[in-house]
Order: sequence, then C-alpha cells, then structure tokens
Amino acid sequence: MSSDERISYLPTEDTVYDPSNALYWDPKSLASETTRAFEICHGCRMCFKYCDSFPNLFKALDDQYDGDVTRLNEQDVSSVMDACFQCKLCEVQCPYTPSDDHEFQMDFPKLVHRYKAIRHRKEGSKLRDRMLADPDKAGRMARASLGLADRMNRVKVHRWFMETFLGIHRDKLLPPFASSTFEAWANREGYMKEEAGGEAVLFQTCYVQNNEPQIGRDTLTVMDKNSVDCRCVKGLECCGMPAWEQGDLASVRKHAKANLDKLLPFVEKGAVVLAINPTCSMMLRREYPELLEGEDQERAKQLAAAVRDPSEFLWSIKDEARFSRDFKSSPAGPVAYHAPCHLRAQRVGFRGRDLLRLIPNTKPKMVMECCGHDGTYAMKVEGFDASQRVGKKSFDGMKDAETEYWSTDCPLAAIQFEQHAGVKPIHPMSMLARAYREDGFETKVEQDEGVEPT
Repeated sequence: MSSDERISYLPTEDTVYDPSNALYWDPKSLASETTRAFEICHGCRMCFKYCDSFPNLFKALDDQYDGDVTRLNEQDVSSVMDACFQCKLCEVQCPYTPSDDHEFQMDFPKLVHRYKAIRHRKEGSKLRDRMLADPDKAGRMARASLGLADRMNRVKVHRWFMETFLGIHRDKLLPPFASSTFEAWANREGYMKEEAGGEAVLFQTCYVQNNEPQIGRDTLTVMDKNSVDCRCVKGLECCGMPAWEQGDLASVRKHAKANLDKLLPFVEKGAVVLAINPTCSMMLRREYPELLEGEDQERAKQLAAAVRDPSEFLWSIKDEARFSRDFKSSPAGPVAYHAPCHLRAQRVGFRGRDLLRLIPNTKPKMVMECCGHDGTYAMKVEGFDASQRVGKKSFDGMKDAETEYWSTDCPLAAIQFEQHAGVKPIHPMSMLARAYREDGFETKVEQDEGVEPT
C-alpha cells in the first residue's frame, strides 16, 4: 500500500479473530489488520488515557511519521502491542466495536491477543512468563516448600535474584500462598460434591484456591445465608488468562477443556457457575467460546450462558423471600468501592456495590479507574512502574472517600491498592459475610433500623 493510498476503516478478510481460521496465524494478514486498526485509532484518539499502547502509537505517528501508519516499523508495532495489559477498557469505551454492532468491527484487545499468539507460536515464552502463566503449579510448589516460598519473597537478596534472572520486580508485593487450598477446606466442610446438581457451582479461581481461600469461604457463607445450594467440584484449573496474556493458546485450551469437563455436568442439571474473580468470569463467559474449537467450542457456549459473578447472581434473587437482610453489623458510613475493569467489560452492572448499599447505613463511593495491576503486568520489571502511573487515579479516588473500609471484586486489584494506597480492599462477598455477623464490624445493627430478619 502506498503512503498516499487511503486506508479503509471497513473490515476486510484480514479482520480475523477466530484462531481456528488459518488467516488468524498469517503474519501478512495480521499486518494488514493492524494497519487498519491503527488508522482507526489514529483518527479517533478517544483511548489516550488508558494504557501506554495508544500514547506510544500517537507519539510515533506525530513525532516520526507525519501521521502515516504505513511507515510504522516492527519495533513501533511491538511497543504498542506490548504496552497493552488487556484491561479491556478501550473496548468498553470504543464506539466502533462488534459489541456496539458497528460496521468497523474494531476490537483492539483481540488484535493484541492475535499479535501475541503469532509471536508465541514463533518464539515461545521466556521462563518468567511460563512461571507466571501457571499459577496452579506455583501454588503446588509453594505448599511443597512448607512456607519457605512466602518467607523468601520477603528476603531482599532473593527478590534481587528474581528480578535479575526472572524479570519479576523486586519491590512488587506478591500475593501470599495459603498453606492449605480452598478445595481442601471445602471438602472438609462438605461442599465438595461428586454428583452434579444444586442451584450453583463455585468456580473459586486459582487465586482463591492457592492464595486467599477466605474469599471462597465467605462466598459460600453468604450463599448459605441466602438459601442457595452452592456446591464445589474437585480439580478445577486456572481459567487460562495468565497463559493467554502471553499468547499461549494451547495452554488456554488445555485449562478450558479441564474446566468444561468439571463444570458442564452441573450446568446440564440447571446450575449456574459462580466465578469469584471478574477476570475468570470474563474468560469463561467471553473468551472460551471464541478461543476453543469443535465440540469444545459448543460446550464453551453452553458454559458461558451459565456463568455469573457472585454479586450478579445474588442481586438476581434480592426480591425473593429467601434473600437475607438479617445484617448484624455495619461499616456505618462510606465504603470506597472499586469497579474492576474486567467486570465493566462484561457489562453486568456493579452488583457488588449495589449489595453493599443494602447493609444499613452503608454508602459506597464508586471508583471506576483502572488500578493498573492487570494480571501479571504489575509483577514484571517492565510493567511495575507503569502500573503505578496507570493506577494513580484509582488510588487517589479511593483515598478521597476518606474511610477505612475499601472494597473491590478483584483480588489482584486489592493487592495493588494495598501496596500503593495503603489499604487492602475487602471483597464484597467478605463484606456481606462480615455484616451478617455481630462481630463483623464495630457498629451493631439495631432492629429498629428497619432491617427485618429473614
């Protein structure tokens, strides 16, 4: 294409985001679609305020190439693609997407995934990326170390080693590993069922399984309180997003198949799937049906229709007699609530915030800016500083609520806030579980406040 030839905004045969299509893996086809997408972004510039992808693109076009996207070289393209951490906010903001049924059929996050998938097929992954892509394996190794992994993560020399040889930033606050898994607890408490059934089945996520089982326990406590027959199933795996960040489609499909095998028997008997982490519910609901192939793709569509965020599901039964408003204690005042990017991407509303409003005298103040953690991005040497810069508006927004109680549906966002804003937010399910207890919060709820036990 000559530099003076007009680039059409309309999709072409190269606008391919189905990995089962041979063109998806064709570098020339990718380059053609990249040129079209960059031209649309260059003409729009609505997404300048999110990650560094768009500022990098606009700066190169303005300072070096006089606005000519055809002159961008591979290094320029790489600087745009590698700055994307898949928050999905550009897709939420963009008016030209398939979600909006626009004729341009623009989906920048999928373009980045395609770019990284082709690169991964050609080059593979670095050791650091392979480690971060398998949180279940990391959890098993940490438990096998009998707590040594957590202790070493606080030793400066060890963190220097991790940064120098693996590329994991020495100052990054890493999530602690639980000595026992959520699955082990659920089995002891009788939630683990061999036979499918129930109203809901929990997809606890690898984070709850390996790092913070209490969030899963609180979720089940809340479901019990609201007479929801929520069950657990043994052998669930990571949703696959950490692998997909690297473009490792084979690992995504492996994890997806294992999860489909475990969850679909429950779905086929009418259960919904409650995925605690918004990233995981997004993977199950939006990514699986598009990334799998053959019979697994059809099974993924069936699973996707049954996936719910726990707050989304609980909100759906709030008008039923079984819904419990029997709150015993309250934060009694403002609660800073952060809306995770991947929850916004699913367009299901902010039901965690809405549920918190039902606790007497609780007034959530919502912050919608990206926190900057974004999967494994904030853990990496190249992403740590940028993640703080991206997240600053959310840090400031949460602080402006001037309250000790913060909440977010995303456990990784909670770690980001803990490190860079000084407060670790509580998951909405944990907030509700505490409010159902007399000792959950300091302020007790009196019956004359209009709360009727159920």
